[in-house]
Amino acid sequence: MSNEGGEWQALPGRLIVVSGPSGSGKSTLVRHLVKRPDLRLRLSVSVTTRRPRPGEEPNRDYIFLSPKQFATIRDELLESAQVHDYYYGTPAEPVRLAMAEGLCVILVIDVQGGFQVREKVPGVLLVFVQPPSMEVLESRLRARQTDDETTIERRLQNARREIEMAAGYDVHVINDELERAVDGLAEILKQSGCGMRTNHDR
Repeated sequence: MSNEGGEWQALPGRLIVVSGPSGSGKSTLVRHLVKRPDLRLRLSVSVTTRRPRPGEEPNRDYIFLSPKQFATIRDELLESAQVHDYYYGTPAEPVRLAMAEGLCVILVIDVQGGFQVREKVPGVLLVFVQPPSMEVLESRLRARQTDDETTIERRLQNARREIEMAAGYDVHVINDELERAVDGLAEILKQSGCGMRTNHDR
């Protein structure tokens, strides 16, 4: 649809993409942002074909689908990507409805998904979260104790590629100290129109 970008731009809300390699702390960062009373944020829930990890809840962390189910809704996705042998995607309609309410919607997705979103929604703000160094990233991945050696090496390789690709992102946040990173990104989001509105802002 040729005017799709214009239709998204007409919505009063703002779309924010947050990307970063496994172990960068992007999900923790976003969880803290969504709880802040000075921001009006809604977290988009992605669909995925991977199995739930310990502690994850369906419809809160992800909508877990079979590959066959995923294929049937592909046309309804704002973006989709294959990451670590699994499919991920963002259902477009919940995002559109939240933006129609004037909310800023955060998508926590990979870099290739972020660039897909920019093609459809030119006004999206692309934020990349990265660790202070690759050494710190490797130690974080090992500390999780959820992956074998082959998986850790693959995640590190993917991280290097993502960091290179993310040169085209609007904002880069180094997550060396969580509270400082949250505060810094919160200020950027306020400048991007995601702060709580007062009665004077009508």
